[in-house]
Amino acid sequence: MTYYRALGELPSKRHILFSTADGRQTYEEFIGEEGFSSTGSLLYHTGIPASLVDSRPWDIGVLGTSVNRPLLPHHYRLHELFPEHGAGKDAVRDRRLVLGNADVRIAYVVCDTPSPLYSNAIGDEVVFIESGSATLESVFGAVQVRQGDNVVIPRVTIHRWVPNQDDGPLRLYCVEGSGHVTPPAKYRSKFGQYLEGSPLTERDFRGPEEILLAAPDEADRDTEVYVKHRSSDGVTGSVVTYDHHPFDVVGWDGQLYPYAFNYRDFAPVTGQIIQPPPTYQVLEGQGYVICNFVPRLLETHPLAVKVPYFHSNVDSDEVMFYFAGETAAREGSGIRDGSVSLHPAGYTHGPGAKVYVDSVKHTESKETAFMVDTFRPLELAADAAGSEDPKYPWTWAGRGPLTPQQTTQQAPQQAAAGAPA
Repeated sequence: MTYYRALGELPSKRHILFSTADGRQTYEEFIGEEGFSSTGSLLYHTGIPASLVDSRPWDIGVLGTSVNRPLLPHHYRLHELFPEHGAGKDAVRDRRLVLGNADVRIAYVVCDTPSPLYSNAIGDEVVFIESGSATLESVFGAVQVRQGDNVVIPRVTIHRWVPNQDDGPLRLYCVEGSGHVTPPAKYRSKFGQYLEGSPLTERDFRGPEEILLAAPDEADRDTEVYVKHRSSDGVTGSVVTYDHHPFDVVGWDGQLYPYAFNYRDFAPVTGQIIQPPPTYQVLEGQGYVICNFVPRLLETHPLAVKVPYFHSNVDSDEVMFYFAGETAAREGSGIRDGSVSLHPAGYTHGPGAKVYVDSVKHTESKETAFMVDTFRPLELAADAAGSEDPKYPWTWAGRGPLTPQQTTQQAPQQAAAGAPA
């Protein structure tokens, strides 16, 4: 995170013995990035943070992926992965992998049940809330989260998701990194403060507001925590058991903690002609960036094209998550609520021809989408294959693919066309 916060009881100096006002001994824990050389926080526990009493494997589900070959754009309808609308499922154990590479895994889940305690020891997570609301409970305290929130959870933070039953099922689009996530450097001063003119500022971020302690009947009970951690093939899981509940932090301070901000608080930039996608960047990770596309006034030039112009992703794969239906740029393509499109590097994409021309007449955009651009190629997850729209790659041309017979017939014609006179 970009600024210092403190909650609860704290000693006057770091790394000294400290007892609470009512006489309880505390044990200091440092959670820090890049060893001891970057952002971190100090937490003061009444239990010993290292006191494990058991550990067992956790089967984290289907993680198989395949290369995007032959090269194609893809469209997944994620709601089809949860036809029961998440009944009886939780935000941690029931995630379905959609796309992934060595830097990031993109998963989806629909749930209505509180999750177990969970810690991702591989990297930071950014969880976008498509619909519903919840309380994100963690060792740092509680954050109330709602539809449209980007929720950032630092690596190893022990936390759990508690859906609000009054707001229907909780739909989460989960971006699990293999490193850390930060606000874009271009928005901040060398000291980390957001600059004038930034589309987001510190006022837009919501972090924990008060300490969260386990209930008395839970505090001294053996407690399981589900942990994702590194392995030779990328990711594996274990369930570790502590001799107490980890929500025993009486105070903490630092610049590392979970926080949330809503896409509605992003202030878009409008120019005479359309601005490129990096204008909408909200976060950057190791090998990927995240953008929020939000409603805005459109460009002012009388001939301005007001949908994204055709572009070829030279260095990145582009993944768009649509949480408010079809966008103008992909009108008629079958995109709807819960759709994900993958436009890979090496492939030119953009709007339909009619949409491109007609966009000149528009004055306002209601487009909303959550985008991840990755700098290594994404592979396709077997777990999401059943939600794919097989017609999507051909929505620009209006026909395709060629049959084997058509391909055979074309080959001699092409050879003849290229033969010397």
